[in-house]
Amino acid sequence: MSSLAKPLPALYAVYVLRSTVRSKSIYVGSTPNPPRRLKQHNGEAKGGAVRTSRESLRPWEMIVLVTGFPSSVAALKFEWALNNPHLTLHIPKEDRITVATRRKKNGMPARSPHALDSIIPNLHLLTSVPSFARWPLNVHFFSKDAHEAWVDRLITSKTPARAGLEVFSDLGASADDQSTTSRGIHSLPLDYWPMKEYIEKAHNTVLFEKQGQCIHCHEGMESDQGLYAMCPNDGCEAMGHLDCWSKRALASDDDPTAILPNSCECPSCGGKIRWGDMIKELSLRTRGPGEVEKLLRKKKRLAAKES
Repeated sequence: MSSLAKPLPALYAVYVLRSTVRSKSIYVGSTPNPPRRLKQHNGEAKGGAVRTSRESLRPWEMIVLVTGFPSSVAALKFEWALNNPHLTLHIPKEDRITVATRRKKNGMPARSPHALDSIIPNLHLLTSVPSFARWPLNVHFFSKDAHEAWVDRLITSKTPARAGLEVFSDLGASADDQSTTSRGIHSLPLDYWPMKEYIEKAHNTVLFEKQGQCIHCHEGMESDQGLYAMCPNDGCEAMGHLDCWSKRALASDDDPTAILPNSCECPSCGGKIRWGDMIKELSLRTRGPGEVEKLLRKKKRLAAKES
């Protein structure tokens, strides 16, 4: 891979911000660091956006986060679509929930101001459209009414959340929790630490040249001769050619026209694998050796302190 290429980000989120003073004021943005971004919006750190700078609307709280984007560009595309559901080409015209009822001075269609009863349905819609349906996305709710709106949308639309979408909730995370404790957005890991065990087993397998034979085609895997992906499931060290994993995943896909895999079953342990999780580890191992070394050093230091 190119030395200029970067690994998939540990975290990049699209967030829904709401004023705690005026609940109808909602803002949508994206960031790799939600706690820092919230401080910027609330004037506690430099940065933020002009639209959130009015003291009469502060403090703001993050009520919904979408994570799992494969890049910052991917997150920005999703953010734009959520901000402009009346214009985005990711939503077919016949499926639009939000339509323009007026025009701006420049003649472009203008949407109505964001509201919870439009943001949540559009979020449900966008996570399911073909453009985004195969990304390993997660939706996090930090307010009760936002989560209830999501559940109501699932019921009224009669369309379940798309396969592979993981939904989490921390409904006790008030605005104060989000700025002073480890709850809410502060509970989200900003680095690769949650993947440390997975990263370490794959790193050691490659480091000590223990790749062996591909779990799928049973051909030998020579060091530095290809892209080899490893099963992320605990206790399983099955490794194989990336294209072999891809063929297995696509062969079992419900969509015969799919090009990008969504998930597959490991032939060794039988466990399910989200394609995005496996690719994130592979991209980190091949594009971010410095990040891997830093993570493994951190683990050794913590282990030494505990012993």
